[in-house]
Amino acid sequence: MRKVRIAILGAGSAGLTALAQVRKHTDEFVIVNHGPYGTTCARVGCMPSKALIQAADDYHRRHDFDTLGILGGEGLSVDIAAVLQRVRDYRDARVNGVLGATDQLGERSIAGRARLDGPQRIVVERADGGDDEVIEAEQVIIATGTRPVVPAPWRAFAERVITTDDVFECATLPRRIAVIGLGVIGVELGQALARFGLDVVGYEMRESLGSLSDPVVQEAARQSMGEEFPLHLGRAVELREGAGGIVVDDGREAHEFDQVLAAMGRRPNIDGLGLETLGVPLDRRGLPEFDRHTLRVGELPVFITGDVNGELQLLHEASDEGFIAAWNALHGPTRFRRRVPLAIAFTDPQIAVVGQSYAELAGREDLVVGEFDFSRQARALAMLKGSGMARIYAARGTGLLLGAEMLAPAAEHFAHLLALAIQREMSVAELLTLPFYHPTLEEGLRSALRALAKDIYGEAPLELATL
Repeated sequence: MRKVRIAILGAGSAGLTALAQVRKHTDEFVIVNHGPYGTTCARVGCMPSKALIQAADDYHRRHDFDTLGILGGEGLSVDIAAVLQRVRDYRDARVNGVLGATDQLGERSIAGRARLDGPQRIVVERADGGDDEVIEAEQVIIATGTRPVVPAPWRAFAERVITTDDVFECATLPRRIAVIGLGVIGVELGQALARFGLDVVGYEMRESLGSLSDPVVQEAARQSMGEEFPLHLGRAVELREGAGGIVVDDGREAHEFDQVLAAMGRRPNIDGLGLETLGVPLDRRGLPEFDRHTLRVGELPVFITGDVNGELQLLHEASDEGFIAAWNALHGPTRFRRRVPLAIAFTDPQIAVVGQSYAELAGREDLVVGEFDFSRQARALAMLKGSGMARIYAARGTGLLLGAEMLAPAAEHFAHLLALAIQREMSVAELLTLPFYHPTLEEGLRSALRALAKDIYGEAPLELATL
């Protein structure tokens, strides 16, 4: 039996951030990881997907060359195998950087499957085949991450069904691909694969794409994405064997594909973790209730952090939560103010949701909405990126910014600016006093703010602060 001050279960983004904090204060710790090291983001998530998307967007740009007076674009071709190899090379460099966090820990880093036996006792089935190890910890940080959702019947189709964890390991990709699930990951990869010239069809049970809930922005997204690959929304699908591939049947139409990319979200890695031994109620997903400002489970010396808690499956949130859990395990409960919610999909145009979403605000009587259509924005038109819609939300009485949803070129930059303004509790009038350089895409944001200001204040506020 080993006794430690802190046991960290999982070496993903949350677990490694917790580890970095713990190591500053004590050597009495252990980190246990089941499966590959290297974090979801670096191995199979944000990093390889952005490398793939960059190649797809650059190749797709050839369609604009004639308009720009650049000739010869029709002669370009793409080598999918070479693209995927470059993605893996880039991915491996990112993973190698992450692996250094645990390389030199010796016996304080254990590859194996952890199982809780009460709040402060952990049984580890070692991956090296050694005897199970029992660890007693004063504090436990659960950061076991997630894995892709694949319906059990679909597993019978073997290599015909791949997940977002598998796609970057493929040596190449077939011509016909169905993307099932059009949340953030599905819509990103669906558009990228279509831009490589593959025959892609997207399926989604909901009527919406990505993380959008605003019906105006959602309609703009459906039109934009629908121009790049066919969308089948609001339909559940079934799979069956076809004569030369796998058939996707949505109840109205059936189409045959070479491969299906399952992008239906990720499931917390809690199977066999022993959460039932904590002695607290578990929800329908099998997860305990916790305080999102401390990450503590009830009054127990247990913290649940990162993607596994099912709340905000984003790297910056996982890192924040790893810090919060470690701080509280080391120093006692402190309630931390969470950052303004920020979610971005790297589609083209990009999708972003900042602060409170339309769905969260729709019931407010004081809600005011300002919008701007990027199809008429000067810089966007110069870039041949003239499409998209931004909608910004504020409170009528105070003019305080509340949130935004948008489909816009370079929305990642607008989103960060708005997140700063919301976190600083700025009003529409205050944000309008900031400089907006001409000609920039950000001028579209100013136009939406001016529409808000007219509705809130009745007349345009001074956009220069007085001395």
